[in-house]
Amino acid sequence: MNDLAIKIVLVDDEVLFRKGISFLLQKEKNIEVLFEASNGEELISHLNSNETKPDIVIMDLKMPILNGVEATKIIRKFFPEIKIIALTSYDTKAFVINMIQVGAVAYLIKNTTPKDLINTINEVACKGFYYNENILKTIKDTIITTKNSKINLETSFLSPREIEILQLICNQKTTAEIAEKLFLSPRTVEGHRNNLLLKTESRNIAGLVVYAIQNEIAVLTS
Repeated sequence: MNDLAIKIVLVDDEVLFRKGISFLLQKEKNIEVLFEASNGEELISHLNSNETKPDIVIMDLKMPILNGVEATKIIRKFFPEIKIIALTSYDTKAFVINMIQVGAVAYLIKNTTPKDLINTINEVACKGFYYNENILKTIKDTIITTKNSKINLETSFLSPREIEILQLICNQKTTAEIAEKLFLSPRTVEGHRNNLLLKTESRNIAGLVVYAIQNEIAVLTS
């Protein structure tokens, strides 16, 4: 086992598709597939019974016994350090937003290219989340559509520095990149990021992105 490799678990009830993804990923030197599951129940059982945990779970949504949404909720509660990448054939706004709200840090459609999948895995491993331009647009469009029926949240409790860091997080900058740009130490950036999570009551970085877009803090670039 390569301790430096990104450890992956694949969860999909379509065996041929799952095996194809596994074959693709195992060709990457920095990726190791630990386990494959055909539904959420198999996944949770594996996580409970094995000491070695994955860094990332690549999760289908519609599966028998325990679907991807419910499995993601369980993982966020009991294994919060594990990152969830949704990989599904469902591309409607409702599915995207729901999966992000329950804790997915990336969302890919099954017709994505191998290059995009591998890039997303590497970005999530490095930065903690990754939303491509289409997913960010979906988040933004959904929030704009529902904005008139919602009360704007209060943002004045965020300091100018916190807002600046939040904007950089939304543009998927790493802690090191933010530190270099703002002439801060990485530890200071991490401190601000933790404060943002607490102040906005977000469970993860993905939640911060949704919060920032909802409150028109994010300045998104492609």
